[in-house]
Amino acid sequence: MRRVIRAPLTWMVIAELVVVVALVLVAWHTFAGALGPRSTPEIGFPAAEASPADTALPAAGVTAGGGAYHGPFPGLNLGIGFWRSHLGNLNRDEAAFEALEWRVTHAVMAAARDYVETVVLPAVRGAERGTA
Repeated sequence: MRRVIRAPLTWMVIAELVVVVALVLVAWHTFAGALGPRSTPEIGFPAAEASPADTALPAAGVTAGGGAYHGPFPGLNLGIGFWRSHLGNLNRDEAAFEALEWRVTHAVMAAARDYVETVVLPAVRGAERGTA
């Protein structure tokens, strides 16, 4: 038992557990704070009175937007060209985002592998050689 307590690997594992527990507690506190009630009161603005010019109605017979453009019809657009173009754009953007995710994932994996091979394993091997 005394040998296990003196081993540097034991202390490295304990230190790493302490760091992980601290990070979990910070994340928990941050998450709970984001969902909890706000302790600061809402700032209220005084009600503004509308001027008579703002509340006046336009003259009868004057169209509000020029009259020629009616805008899109309400409801779902069923045109095949509309859906083909919008879904094509969506698929292209999704593919670009997935490619970015994979590049980031592989970069993080490579960095973690390099860190383990160049920092952690030599430290563990040195610690094992020193105590054995």
